[in-house]
Amino acid sequence: MSGGLFALLDDVAALVRMSAASIDDVAAATGRASAKAAGVVVDDAAVTPRYVQGIEPKRELSIIWRITKGSLRNKLLIILPVALLLSAFLPWLLTPILMLGGLYLSYEGAEKIWEKVQERRGVVGHGHAAAADEAASAAQDPAEREKGIVSSAVRTDLILSAEIMVIALNEVGAEPVWEQAIILAVVAVFITAVVYGAVGLIVKMDDIGLALSKRSSSGVAAFGRGLVKAMPVVLSTLSTVGVVAMLWVGGHILLVGTDELGWHGPYGLVHHAEEAVHDATGALGGVLGWLVNTAFSALVGALVGAVLVVVMHLVPKRGAKAAGSAAH
Repeated sequence: MSGGLFALLDDVAALVRMSAASIDDVAAATGRASAKAAGVVVDDAAVTPRYVQGIEPKRELSIIWRITKGSLRNKLLIILPVALLLSAFLPWLLTPILMLGGLYLSYEGAEKIWEKVQERRGVVGHGHAAAADEAASAAQDPAEREKGIVSSAVRTDLILSAEIMVIALNEVGAEPVWEQAIILAVVAVFITAVVYGAVGLIVKMDDIGLALSKRSSSGVAAFGRGLVKAMPVVLSTLSTVGVVAMLWVGGHILLVGTDELGWHGPYGLVHHAEEAVHDATGALGGVLGWLVNTAFSALVGALVGAVLVVVMHLVPKRGAKAAGSAAH
């Protein structure tokens, strides 16, 4: 009887050791996967703050929380199961699906630039029309406006989250499927918390600065006033960085995707340029090489996005004008 009990205890101890080893493996793999996706995480954090620009301050955190929940749904309920199924049964589809996302991001980034150009043209040449558009925007139902902001942000997040999850999946593709699922779920929750926690802190920094400016300490108060003055510039800069990030990530997805599908020329050119700068610049080689890769990726995203904007905006308008002329 005692022998059987000791044997059972040995088995339990062995299971505990195996479980501990598995947990260590999962933790290590999660760390590797998160590190690999760090570049896209930076892009995600840069893109999101622009969605709450011009929003009433007391509604900012509410909107960010809704985007956060949408991001978690994207990762855990859509991307995770689809990625695992595709990885198991149709792995060749992952790259084309990601490339569709790259096209969407390139289009979104180029469209934002197009809108800015149109706004400037409207202010210069069509002041009354611009004023009417601004009045119409101000009169829009706030709840509907917030709903549109959240929907747009969650759609963009879906693409960025898909790349994060696929990068993580590629890092742990050799692990058993249950470990892959756990690792991807942990990465999803961890990265979402980091990204949107940082975004929430960024957009509320002016309120923090205002609170600090009322402190009795002159140094703390001055720091608070500095924060308040700096935040409009910071948010405007992040908005610009967000647009560039869309083009950068979209272009990078397209370059890597075409390389994986067999067209090695474009990405090979970028990779050779990156290596040349890396080798020629010594201690700064890593940073400068990365900047070269990023610049080429953004250029590709901008060019592809510009073509898509022309197709989606200008061609239909010309078709409509032609049809109107024919009718008259």
